[in-house]
Amino acid sequence: MKHAGIIRKIQVTEKGTAMAAQNAFLLEVAPEANKLEIRAAVEEQFGVHVLAVRTQNYVGKPCMTRTRRHTSRPNWKRAIVTVRAGERIEAV
Repeated sequence: MKHAGIIRKIQVTEKGTAMAAQNAFLLEVAPEANKLEIRAAVEEQFGVHVLAVRTQNYVGKPCMTRTRRHTSRPNWKRAIVTVRAGERIEAV
């Protein structure tokens, strides 16, 4: 998988800003990406040294459309990336 398609966005949440004090950042990533690919993509895109990557898979919630069809939101994956002390991942 290409590094450009792995990282979808940086998640700016209350939990994420609290974790940034411990040099850990929340990223939404492609569901088919593994930890090694996420690590390489973050190091290449943001120019930081990654110490650890933890991932969480989320199942899309069921919802109804205007025509009462039962569908679901897409599944997605979040990565918690810990970087070396003094380095940051900046949201653009």
